[in-house]
Amino acid sequence: MPRPLWAGAISFGLVSIPVKVLSATQDRSIRFRQVHLADGGRVRTAKVCELDGHALSQDEIGKGFERPGGDTVPVTDEELDQLPLPTAKAIEIVAFVDADSIDQLRISGSYYLAADGLVAAKPYTLLRRALERSDKAAIAKFAWHNRERLGLLRVREDAIVLHAMRWPDEIRSPQSLAPRTVELDEGEIDQALQLADAMALDSITGFRDTYRDALEELLTAKSEGRKAPEPAQGEEREQGQVVDLMAALNASVAAAKESRGEDRGGDGGEATVHEMRPSKKAAAKKTASGKQTTVPKGSKRTSPAKKTAAASKGTARKRSAS
Repeated sequence: MPRPLWAGAISFGLVSIPVKVLSATQDRSIRFRQVHLADGGRVRTAKVCELDGHALSQDEIGKGFERPGGDTVPVTDEELDQLPLPTAKAIEIVAFVDADSIDQLRISGSYYLAADGLVAAKPYTLLRRALERSDKAAIAKFAWHNRERLGLLRVREDAIVLHAMRWPDEIRSPQSLAPRTVELDEGEIDQALQLADAMALDSITGFRDTYRDALEELLTAKSEGRKAPEPAQGEEREQGQVVDLMAALNASVAAAKESRGEDRGGDGGEATVHEMRPSKKAAAKKTASGKQTTVPKGSKRTSPAKKTAAASKGTARKRSAS
């Protein structure tokens, strides 16, 4: 079990539920250190004062707020701890909302809330059952790392999950990112919906981080003195190439159905793929290679295996005649 990150209580009206906060996720990324290439020694980052040039230890470093004019206002941890935060040791539920009404962009972190002690078991279970039956999520305020945060409480299996949320003014508006207005054909929209349906999954638990797997294989090989694995040959794609959108959608639907073992034709017949001219770059490669062979229409190409079989029969006839 991970180490508790915070301990306090859920304030639910007049009900208090002692809880411990535990991380609900784990970072599986592979971490690298900076090393000196000449001797492999680790390179450390020193914290140096820009005024006197001295390297400082952690107990010599404090907090300071830089004002617009450039002046720095020092602030101590004791001053921050004395600020009036009613949620300093409590997750205070302030409202209940429909679980489906939450903008997922506002969720910035997820944590499990564990009942802290025997006395917490009954009120913890009560809140969990209330959230389950009402199909609601609880909005709460709590203090963490010297700031008040907004949180969301909902149920995952038998546990209550706390999602740290961003405040409304912390979400940037996406209006400036919207593309210019374009006209779409209904057939293109229908094909996009067919593609989404062909790619639909009941669960995403089967996905793996293939980059991390390849990185682990590389590190294992190097640590054992073996040769690094051969790089995977990926499909080359020309950048910036303008394609027929309808053709790309049709081909994507057919490929998605084929990968799932479905009939490519489906209920609507065979997928239509518009003929697209090969790029000049690809045509030049074929011409340069000189290996492209044209077979006249109506003629038959004899494979090497058939030629060998015919020669063997002819040899056998000659021997029997002699």
